[in-house]
Amino acid sequence: QVQLVESGGGLVQAGGSLRLACAASGSIFDAVYMRWYRQGPGSKRNWVAILTSSNSTFYGESVRGRFTISRDNARNTVYLQMNSLKVEDTSVYICNLEAGGNNYWGQGIQVTVSS
Repeated sequence: QVQLVESGGGLVQAGGSLRLACAASGSIFDAVYMRWYRQGPGSKRNWVAILTSSNSTFYGESVRGRFTISRDNARNTVYLQMNSLKVEDTSVYICNLEAGGNNYWGQGIQVTVSS
C-alpha cells in the first residue's frame, strides 16, 4: 500500500509560481504512471500532467508550456512546477500513482490564484 501526501499549495497572485510535491510512502521507482489531476468546486476531476515510467510527459492543453511534471526517485517524490499561474488554475490538485495494477491517490491540496 502506497500513501501519497501533497504539499506546496497555497495562495499566489496571477503570474506567480508554485511547486507542488507529492511524497510517496513507498518507492515510486516501479510506478507506471504518475499523474496530477485538479478538481474545482462542482467540477469533474481533470488530468493536468502525466509522467510515464520511461519519462515521457503529457500535459493538458490549458497548462501546456506553463506546468512541468518531474520525479525524484531518491526522495520518492513527484513534483508539479506551475509557472505563469492564472486565476482559472485555482483548484484542488490531486496526485495519482499507478503501480502494480493499483491506483493510489493523495488527499488533494488547494491552490488559489488571485487576480
